[in-house]
Amino acid sequence: MLEIAILSVLQGIAEFLPISSSGHLVLGKTFLGLGDVGMRLDIFLHVGTLVSVFVFYFSVIRRIVTHMEWPYVAKVALSAIPIGIVGILFRHRLADAFASPAFVGGALMFTGSVLTLTRFLPKGDRDVSFLRAFLMGLAQAVAILPGVSRSGMTLAAARATKVDGEKAAEFSFLMSAPPIAGAAILETLKALREAEPAAAATETSWGLCIFGAIVAAIVGWFALKVLVSSLKGRWFWLFGPYCLVAGLLTVLFA
Repeated sequence: MLEIAILSVLQGIAEFLPISSSGHLVLGKTFLGLGDVGMRLDIFLHVGTLVSVFVFYFSVIRRIVTHMEWPYVAKVALSAIPIGIVGILFRHRLADAFASPAFVGGALMFTGSVLTLTRFLPKGDRDVSFLRAFLMGLAQAVAILPGVSRSGMTLAAARATKVDGEKAAEFSFLMSAPPIAGAAILETLKALREAEPAAAATETSWGLCIFGAIVAAIVGWFALKVLVSSLKGRWFWLFGPYCLVAGLLTVLFA
């Protein structure tokens, strides 16, 4: 339970701060010596942070539903198409990447480079258009790789297209709902289809997964507040040097 709690805290912090939650989970498992704990835990921890998004942006979601802002919903759906295609076509091939700390280290350095470059991009005041939503969706698809930050890539794409920082953060985290929910549903259906207990031998128990999701949700809410504050200021890019150093140390010592 302690090991799951550590991974949950890592997920809660890294899901919203642009330092790659999936990458830090791989590193956490490596240094904790957990071995293969299965995809179920990864998905449930992401579901936990998704809950924190719903809580943090509850007023925004209520506004969208109450006022029936269908164009906004359509933009969220559009942004989910790229990662849906990548997930369906390459899901099984991604398993090797999730098992390789060296790959994660290289991906973290890529994330760090992109985040550092945002320092030189001017702040914008534009809304999220359909084109910008699709571009953020493409960035989200790249972040399916462990070590590539989803929030980092989507917010960097928004900054590059001059989207207002707070609007970009709001859309970035709401657009994460469809792929995370879809992955959770697929994992549940897969578990229900498993006839042999041995087929799920490498998966973390459902009870520990739920425990981890709760911890990740609580920690994630606080991390989200920190990220939104960073977007109001001018220090968002400082997450870049951290990722560069973390990636280099991972390649050298993991």
